[in-house]
Amino acid sequence: MANEQVDESGLITAASLVEKAKLRQHFGRFDIFFFLLCTIVGVDTLGQVASAGPQGFLWLIFLCIFFFVPYGLLTAELGAAFPEEGGPYIWTRMAFGRKVAGLNAIFYWFANPVWIGATLALLCISAIQNYFWHFADGSNVGLIIGLVFIWFSVWTAILSFGVGKWIPTLGAFSRLIMIGTFSITTLIYAVKHGLHLPAGATWSPTWASFIALTPLLFYNLVGFELPSSAGDEMKNPQKDVPYTVLRAMITSILLYGLPILAIVCVIPPEDIKGKGVSAFLDAVDTVFSVYGSASGIMIKFVAFMFIIALISSGSSWLMGADRAQAIAAIDGTGPKWIGQFSSRFGTPVHVNYISGLVATLAFVFAEKAGGGSTAQAFNIMIGIVLLFTTISYLVIFPSLIKLRKSHPNVERPYKVPGGMAGVWVCAVITTMWSAIATIAGIFPGIFTNGHILDDSALPEGVTRTAFTSYAFIAIGVTLLVGIVFYIMGGKTRSELVRDPELVE
Repeated sequence: MANEQVDESGLITAASLVEKAKLRQHFGRFDIFFFLLCTIVGVDTLGQVASAGPQGFLWLIFLCIFFFVPYGLLTAELGAAFPEEGGPYIWTRMAFGRKVAGLNAIFYWFANPVWIGATLALLCISAIQNYFWHFADGSNVGLIIGLVFIWFSVWTAILSFGVGKWIPTLGAFSRLIMIGTFSITTLIYAVKHGLHLPAGATWSPTWASFIALTPLLFYNLVGFELPSSAGDEMKNPQKDVPYTVLRAMITSILLYGLPILAIVCVIPPEDIKGKGVSAFLDAVDTVFSVYGSASGIMIKFVAFMFIIALISSGSSWLMGADRAQAIAAIDGTGPKWIGQFSSRFGTPVHVNYISGLVATLAFVFAEKAGGGSTAQAFNIMIGIVLLFTTISYLVIFPSLIKLRKSHPNVERPYKVPGGMAGVWVCAVITTMWSAIATIAGIFPGIFTNGHILDDSALPEGVTRTAFTSYAFIAIGVTLLVGIVFYIMGGKTRSELVRDPELVE
């Protein structure tokens, strides 16, 4: 009996009870739906997908059917059955234990401040530089804009959810306005200039496009689980999570598919290919020429909506991912002080500030790595962000199978259709896509064009050695941080109590 393993899946730390008592229920069905639109419909990679031409649209629809839908069904069940604060961390901890969940939480968390500092901030700089205020690459003006962007995102994440939730709502509306305006204008452009439909052969799927686009499209389509990171702040998660996930699924497909199809049908891919950081706004620039003398004003309007969308993306992901990491910390897989929630705001202020520092370091590193060129820095860092994201889901998705088996008596207001067979299908398919995206992310161009590794698939101006080094160093550092965090959480883990929210 002395060596008998204790099942800790239904136990939480005493620190968790103390901190979760500070949470307030601000999150309703309306808020969750717009939060999901803001997290899933990212505008930062629309142009990159469209620059792949028909292949971009083809593989988008393919992944929507064979990844996005099962992913949504999977998340709807987990979010309704296990609606605790921390969302994906709680699911993986209950399924695979604290060690695995704690390490995975670091990848899930780190991806977001790195993304904000090394991609979203660069996009914001580029949009302002090209449409509002012209300044040289690498200037102090760009540095200031990037830092303001980062710390404004952090500030919105610190605010009480009752106030901060309006940032994602504003961001969702900006997406609807921006994509709606662009799609309508593209139709006007097509009427005036005619369609430039790609040749039929270009619609045939290719391995090279599949490998190049899978990490990007996977990254575009994830985010369903993020509102569940604030599960204890939802008013009625067991009903609202399935309702909003399934509706956001349909809306998100339209918001991604319409602009990409519009670009593919009216603009030759070579006109936007290789412009990375500003590809979507380049497409806007082209089609808005139909407005004649008013085109400048219209372009600035959409560019402003684009910036609002960027800010809301960063804010939304920080709100969710920081909460997941805060819960991980007070659950004993990190230093307890990192996960402390503010009594005033009900938000994890300490982890918010750390995210700001990580984002700042990533921003500075990206600027240096790109030699002052925002486009080259973006091309380098987006690959690292994609990699962190795909790795984290390798653990999240299989938790559905494990929790169906280990916690069969938990009330599930929504279940994946098809019984255990449906559960296996959804979990295996989504995990498979995560694995493919991870391999393709580490080794761009794998088995393409007759090469084991085709260097033409690398970002422009980046060598294979440099890219691989950046990828493995980033993974190694993240794993080391996770191990150190777990060791530092030892004292917190020693005080376990029964989880009052888990009713079987």
